[in-house]
This record gives sequence, C-alpha cells and structure tokens, in this order.
Amino acid sequence: MRVLVIPEDSRKDKSVLKPLFESLFGSMGRPRTRVRVCEDPVLGGVREALKSHRIAEIIQRHRGMAQIFVLCVDRDGEKGRRKRLDQIEEEFGCMRTFLAENAWEEIETWVLAGLDLPAGWRWAEVRADVHVKENYFEQLAKARGVADGPGGGRKLLGEEAASHISKIRLKCAEDFDCLYRRLESAIQSC
Repeated sequence: MRVLVIPEDSRKDKSVLKPLFESLFGSMGRPRTRVRVCEDPVLGGVREALKSHRIAEIIQRHRGMAQIFVLCVDRDGEKGRRKRLDQIEEEFGCMRTFLAENAWEEIETWVLAGLDLPAGWRWAEVRADVHVKENYFEQLAKARGVADGPGGGRKLLGEEAASHISKIRLKCAEDFDCLYRRLESAIQSC
C-alpha cells in the first residue's frame, strides 16, 4: 500500500510526518506501507493547503503513485478549520481514499505527545497552547541539544515520538487518534 501525506509545508513537517505515519501504519499491522511526504509542490502554508486547486494539482501530479492521500495541517486555533477539511474530503474523496486532519494546534503537538516532557510541563497546557511550536517544541529541542539538527530537531524528536504511537493516540484523541481510526476503517473497506 502506498500513502502520500500532504503537509501544509513539507520543509519542516516532513521530518515529523514520515516517521509518525510509518509507525502509525506499522501499529495497524501494515509495516510494509510505503509512506511518502509530498514535497512537490511545496505548499508553503495552510492557506495554500486549503485551496482546492492546489490539492487537485497534487493529486494530478501523484496519481497512480498512491492509494491513500492524507492532508495534514495545523489547526492554529481555528475551530472552524475542520469544516473546510470536511469540504475538501468530500471534493476529493469520491474517486479515492482522501482524508484530511488538523493537528491541535500544530503538528509538533503530536511529537510532544509521544515524548517524556520536562518536569513542570502540564500536558493540558501544552495541548491547549495555540503556539505550541514556539512555546514548547522549540524549547524542548534546545534543551535536548537537537535544535540545530534536521528540521530544527523535528527529525530526531519525530523518530523518538514515533515509537510511542499509542501514547500519541491517547493524548491526542480528537485529532491523531481520530485520523488513525478513520484510516483503519478506510483500509478495511479497500
């Protein structure tokens, strides 16, 4: 099975999404799933990722190379973003498996959910922070000495977090676990 994950900006998100999705499919009993993160084109932000013509461009470019398409964007505190993602799923999901999810509040939250956090950090506060990347993820990357690494530490921390998928599902039930269950259902119906 081949999966194309479409990030809002692949330049940093790819370092997180590839290991997380490989582990996600592995935990579903699908360890041979080929996960690719779309880097052509680079969307460069959520505004572009929510435009239908940009998604159509990606599907056209990668058709025949993936059976499942997954759009992943940050919620950024926009509670109505789910409605737009539902519209995109409806627009592109009739001819193929196309799912979309918004990470509360940023993709980096999924990484933090899979890691042991520093003493004094309360998960509820991390989860609720709209600027979790700046206020928590970047601080942790600096504290771990990986901030200058690939993706600003996303590669190393993303790989570490990916080994704890069940922990991420438990802590991020509204988005990550919801996507997990929808993917599992889609695979079973294929």
